[in-house]
This record gives sequence, C-alpha cells and structure tokens, in this order.
Amino acid sequence: MFIVFLKFSTNKDRASEFVHGHREWIKRGFDENVFLLTGNLQPNAGGGIIAHNTSLQDLQNRVNDDPFVLQNVVSAEIFEITSPKIDARLSFLIN
Repeated sequence: MFIVFLKFSTNKDRASEFVHGHREWIKRGFDENVFLLTGNLQPNAGGGIIAHNTSLQDLQNRVNDDPFVLQNVVSAEIFEITSPKIDARLSFLIN
C-alpha cells in the first residue's frame, strides 16, 4: 500500500488551468483499481492519495503523468507502507 502526498509547489496559482486533466488522471486511477482514496491536505496544502494494486515504479510513473506534477503545481512524495498487522476490514490491502 502507498500514500502519495501532492504538496502545492511554485505554480500553485496555475492549478485552475490543469484541474480538468488532474481530475481525469484521478478518475483513471480509480477506474484502474489503483486509487482507494483521494482528498485534500489541510489547510489548503495540496492533496493525498492512498493507492494499492501497483508497484512503486508503476505508481511513480502514474504520478509523473499527473498534469499537476507535470506543470509543477504540486510536488509528489510517495511512501510505501508494509504492515505486519492490519484490521480484518482492510485485509484486501495485503498482497
């Protein structure tokens, strides 16, 4: 499982120019069963994603295709979480 932080960067003011493409990129992530959750980082700091069913390299490639990343609206950080213990309700996250 991965957590992706998309923190606003130097071109934050240009987000409205690329928001349609960014939303399409998010939709693809859900459609392809990679994204489990997306949301906003508070207060107005960017966004976050929980992802699974992918490798670190494939997720990095996917994140690099985000129009917000391509246009430096956000900078991306990806963290992989490996868990020896998980609530049964989330057991689908364990590969």
